[in-house]
Amino acid sequence: MIKSSGLLLAAVAVLASTAASASENDSKVVLKNQSAWAIHQLYFSPTSEREWGPDQLGNHTINTGETFTLSGVPCAAYDVRVVDEDGDECIIEDVGLCATKDTWVITDKDLLGCQAATQGE
Repeated sequence: MIKSSGLLLAAVAVLASTAASASENDSKVVLKNQSAWAIHQLYFSPTSEREWGPDQLGNHTINTGETFTLSGVPCAAYDVRVVDEDGDECIIEDVGLCATKDTWVITDKDLLGCQAATQGE
């Protein structure tokens, strides 16, 4: 799996939708898509596991210029997979998340750099 600092922060936001109930140790994350591509799918897996969980966006798409807020993200480390409108994917490894509120921005540079590295695996 590949690490990317900018997208790393953005992709972490995906994790929030998995928590059934929030506790004081959970996070709230705002994901802002400033790339030219819509984000169609987001998956994650605890870093200790090898299988991806379900698509965290469900029927939602994060279009260019949109934000998506996720709450109740359990504090932990995750591997994250982001899939854009063209089906290109980006995998970010070992994303640590534990904050009360964070905002992450996805840019073209983040997606292109991470996608190129992921395809080279």
